[in-house]
Amino acid sequence: MLTARRVRDPSVTGQPDPSRYRLTTAQIVYRLPDDPEKLQTFIWQKFDIAPDFPALSKFLDFWRKNIDGALHSVTVAQGNGRPQRFPHIVPVSGGRH
Repeated sequence: MLTARRVRDPSVTGQPDPSRYRLTTAQIVYRLPDDPEKLQTFIWQKFDIAPDFPALSKFLDFWRKNIDGALHSVTVAQGNGRPQRFPHIVPVSGGRH
């Protein structure tokens, strides 16, 4: 299970390099509050930075403090390429239509 890590202070380490962000997917398995014997799955997805995963760690801290379902396990996967901004949009050259 992913444990919360202390996020480094950006004023000390500088801003993170945007090219280090990768699409991160976490499969969060938790126990139903009304029936702890049953498990439910929640999929979380966001651009985040390995190995600290500051966005995911922040979300899991929020979960532990505010959501009744106890965490069972967290599985993390991350893409290996740089994210492309809006790859489905093709620039149009020329005048107005």
